[in-house]
Amino acid sequence: MKKAPLLILLVLALFSCNSNSKAISSTSPEDQEIAQKVEALLAQMTLDEKIAEMTQDAPANERLGIPVMKYGEALHGLWLVLDYYGNTTVYPQAVACASTWEPELIKKMASQTAIEARALGITHCYSPNLDVYAGDARYGRVEESYGEDPYLVSRMGVAFIQGLQGMGDEQFDENHVIATAKHFVGYPENRRGINGGFSDMSERRLREVYLPSFEAAVKEAEVGCVMPGHQDFNGVPCHMNTWLLNDILREELGFDGFIVSDNNDVGRLETMHFIAETRTKAAILGLKAGVDMDLVIGKNEKLATYHANVLKDTVMQDPSLMKYIDKAVSRNLTAKYKLGLFDSEPKDIDPETVNAGRDEHRKFALEIAEKSIIMLKNDNNLLPLDVSKIKSLAVIGPNAHEERPKKKTYELLGGYSGLPPYYVSVLDGLKKKVGDNVKINYAKGCDIDSFSKDGFPAAIAAAKQSDAVVLVVGSSHKTCGEGGDRSDLDLYGVQNELVEAIHKTGKPVIVVLINGRPLSINYIAENIPSVLETWYGGMHAGDAVANVLFGDVNPGGKLTMSFPRSVGQVPVTYLERPDFIGSGKGKYRFSDKSPLFSFGYGLSYTTFEISEPKLQDNSIATDGSTTVSVEVTNTGEREGDEVVQLYVRDDFASVGRYLKLLKGFERISLKPGETKTVRFNLGFDELNLLNKDLVKVVEPGTFTISVGTSSLEKDLKKVSLLVE
Repeated sequence: MKKAPLLILLVLALFSCNSNSKAISSTSPEDQEIAQKVEALLAQMTLDEKIAEMTQDAPANERLGIPVMKYGEALHGLWLVLDYYGNTTVYPQAVACASTWEPELIKKMASQTAIEARALGITHCYSPNLDVYAGDARYGRVEESYGEDPYLVSRMGVAFIQGLQGMGDEQFDENHVIATAKHFVGYPENRRGINGGFSDMSERRLREVYLPSFEAAVKEAEVGCVMPGHQDFNGVPCHMNTWLLNDILREELGFDGFIVSDNNDVGRLETMHFIAETRTKAAILGLKAGVDMDLVIGKNEKLATYHANVLKDTVMQDPSLMKYIDKAVSRNLTAKYKLGLFDSEPKDIDPETVNAGRDEHRKFALEIAEKSIIMLKNDNNLLPLDVSKIKSLAVIGPNAHEERPKKKTYELLGGYSGLPPYYVSVLDGLKKKVGDNVKINYAKGCDIDSFSKDGFPAAIAAAKQSDAVVLVVGSSHKTCGEGGDRSDLDLYGVQNELVEAIHKTGKPVIVVLINGRPLSINYIAENIPSVLETWYGGMHAGDAVANVLFGDVNPGGKLTMSFPRSVGQVPVTYLERPDFIGSGKGKYRFSDKSPLFSFGYGLSYTTFEISEPKLQDNSIATDGSTTVSVEVTNTGEREGDEVVQLYVRDDFASVGRYLKLLKGFERISLKPGETKTVRFNLGFDELNLLNKDLVKVVEPGTFTISVGTSSLEKDLKKVSLLVE
């Protein structure tokens, strides 16, 4: 990315936070030493230098030796937002990572990403995305989310931050970087499924659905940076919303890091929200609300540039603004000291030869991809395929293969992807898997974003010449991702017609979905015997798919997002409140209200039996705790993984609640015939609700405790807990 000239530094938006905000905590001797250094350095800085320090891509301050804090994206591997990519490792997209239901994998991935970031001189990353997906898959950025449940998003988010930043003595050391929790807050709650659309909600919904992941990021993972959302929140844009940024984030949650604007968003207080009449007024609004650092990308002079002297003159005319600037600069300098940037020389990186990736990281990317794959359907045990029983295999579909692009990155890796040294497509993976033992008949069939059927005859011929068909459809970065919002959720273009044509050949068909959002795949669900959801599986996606198709890996992933039957059903999520029960109302007329595939759902090549749940104590006090346990047995003939899920419902309470809430999960591996006991805690964190005063309390009464293999009622077993 091209840097704006120093004079034109986009200062506008970035100046810091409300004077009532808490100072950066300095409880340890190291923190106290840093605070003293920051105070001394701040006293030497001119106003111009302070203003420059509030821009993310500010050049180094040579006079005082203040280093640059370089940044990148790290959603599923490092993306530098620059003119080179560094051959970084690309892991599965966030939605796929969450489908593993294994936070430790995400923690390890983030720690590896941090190592690659440091190798490229990057010390500040704009990840993770802690937005809870609201059930509206029209919104293209759902692929960046960990799912529709606040507890699940919290667990994945905490793991990611701990991996990227490190914890304890390792925090921000030479192998870790600063994470950025985004987008604060309620970003997916837009009314039309369009990126950046306004969000309007009750404080109860804010606190029950969208705030928990950020609270966990601050209190548990000690996230170093937070990024506000593009949108306005209940009429007040997030980048000038003092209630969100100061009262809640800093005062209530205790956040003591720095706040970086989302791309160009302080300027958008003028150009998008039409609140500030000038760039100067926009800058002051952001400054007073608590935005410490301005991120501006692009060449748009109106949005991306601002003459530093305009702000300088404003501050000189109103000296009361200096306290905001000093607070912002102190937070930014503190981050640089914590990262050790003052004690190290900047890396001299050759963009033509740099290679940040490591073989062990790429191998781990395959493991995550394998564990993320979800089997949605497997009628008559069509899968796994037996290489000894088939002589030919058709590989068909627009997502079956992608050649290496000349620039940017692959379309089938998902948004915010770096350019890896290679990408293994499904076609590549299957060819490697079967070698010369099985003939592969490949035909593209159609393009992902085209309505041409010119490729249909070749695809039909390939299917007819083969014993079975692997049909790879879904979406790509052309039809999904940021800016990829849609008004319907069917397979785009002529993909569904391709599926119908191949199905009519009478050959056994396995559909492999490579996509970034839940899709309304009714024809596939009704007619195709075997279906795999693989999301964007990263640089080893094709290897992972091949290993699952031929049974070397037993699929164990679970959905973190419900699939709609049609776009008219959205938002669709398991987070539902009671409605008309048994009255004939509370339903769609002429269509099914339930999801096509539900949250927490996923099949295996083996079978599992879960016992009735047992409580350690049948009753507890409102301030007490107990445990619930189940025994899980692999009753099939293959080793496999099961994700045991805990859901809680307060049966009768002083306010309305969701029908059930996820409050625990554990992925376990079991050999045939093996039994393991899984235990979950039941205490304040699992049993509390927000009362009418929006205070977290545990109310006396009965609670339904459900344990099972998905959010579906048929997959859950229940026990009642009395709280007195």
